[in-house]
Amino acid sequence: MFKQFVHSLQGDEIYMLLSLSIFFAFFIGATIAMFRMKKSHLEYMSDIPLNEEIEASN
Repeated sequence: MFKQFVHSLQGDEIYMLLSLSIFFAFFIGATIAMFRMKKSHLEYMSDIPLNEEIEASN
């Protein structure tokens, strides 16, 4: 069934399928990276904007 689908694609449809697969691969990769991050790193990154404001006022 997949072979029939691939053989019936014409010109621009190949680019649409390629861009859709790149889109999903990027967000699946980002989701996996997010779940694998350490909690301490996430807390550090979330505190950066607050720390910069405190240091700038001193």
